[in-house]
Amino acid sequence: MKQMLFTWVLMTAMALCAIEVYAIEVYDFETAEQEALYQQLAEELRCLVCQNQNLADSEAGLAKDLKDKVAAFVMEGRSAEEITRFMVERYGDFVSYQPPMNVSTMILWFSPLALLLIGGAILVIKIRRTQS
Repeated sequence: MKQMLFTWVLMTAMALCAIEVYAIEVYDFETAEQEALYQQLAEELRCLVCQNQNLADSEAGLAKDLKDKVAAFVMEGRSAEEITRFMVERYGDFVSYQPPMNVSTMILWFSPLALLLIGGAILVIKIRRTQS
């Protein structure tokens, strides 16, 4: 019984030591508006290496670099539009959760509708064939 308790304590201690501790980004914003703008942009911009995570939720190295860049731009006094435009110019439309409507993003905007129409047409054809 003593050995089982010792083993359990040892395994628990090892598990606690294995937990990764993430650093919390702390930026010295001059105003609350700057901090709010940073938080807004970190939620609106996508991590380029993660699976559908925004910058705020990502712990990837590239996301950390992008958060640092966004914070630096915010502290310089740049607007949300300027920062978003820079990120899109540098990393493409994928970095934004709200990509603009243009030729290169048409498939993003219209593929769900096209798939719905194709699925509906297939369903109608199948139903008509089974009723005949």
